[in-house]
Amino acid sequence: MDRRNFLRVVGATGALVAISPSTISGRLYASTGLYESYERVQLIDAQGSPIKLTDLKKETNYVFNYPYVATPTILLDLEDTTAKDVRLKSEYGEEYIWKGGVGEGRTVVAYSAICSHQLAHPTPDDSFLQYVQKDKKTMACDHGGVMVCSSHLSSFEAKEGCKNISGPASEPLASIVLEIADDDTIYAVGVLGPDKFHEYFKAFKPEFKKYYEGRRKAKKKVKTSATMVELSQYTKEIIQY
Repeated sequence: MDRRNFLRVVGATGALVAISPSTISGRLYASTGLYESYERVQLIDAQGSPIKLTDLKKETNYVFNYPYVATPTILLDLEDTTAKDVRLKSEYGEEYIWKGGVGEGRTVVAYSAICSHQLAHPTPDDSFLQYVQKDKKTMACDHGGVMVCSSHLSSFEAKEGCKNISGPASEPLASIVLEIADDDTIYAVGVLGPDKFHEYFKAFKPEFKKYYEGRRKAKKKVKTSATMVELSQYTKEIIQY
């Protein structure tokens, strides 16, 4: 396992605590609201083969659903090394430390693809939320290398824990915590930061019926493995302003 991927979280006393994501129980989330562990899930391709770090293409939007069957995540191998120990804050003032990317160059990151503003997210039909490459600009941000929600033009700094930097979003995107095995295969193990899963599952009942045969199946937790594909394969239309 990539030991650089240890988390440091701010506890109720204000002290920083270093912890390995896969050893955290759900009780920590209950006491701090910052981190919740989920099933340790291996990322696989459409043919069922484990995905390795070396399989990733730079600055490409990859999508897999985690920690629930219907909650999309975007994984990226960024062009640049990510920042370290970024202090982030939820809209309610809860602080947490985003440790940085994983892999040899600390360039691989994953974020919940549910916008922290009004829950826009990729679906099989369209996607208003995605990563914008470094050499591109959008109406939401004057530079690239960011996650952009084109629904209401919020942007998030991908190399700094997806902190909100422009637009109406008032808090970062939640981070999906990754672990790298000794053979370079990739696992998702938990969620750090202010996720929007509760609001999401209340808001999109018709969508869950269309894609997942109802909310009950949509809310099932992903176990063992999750299939990851490029965003262009996941959705029919990528919308970006």
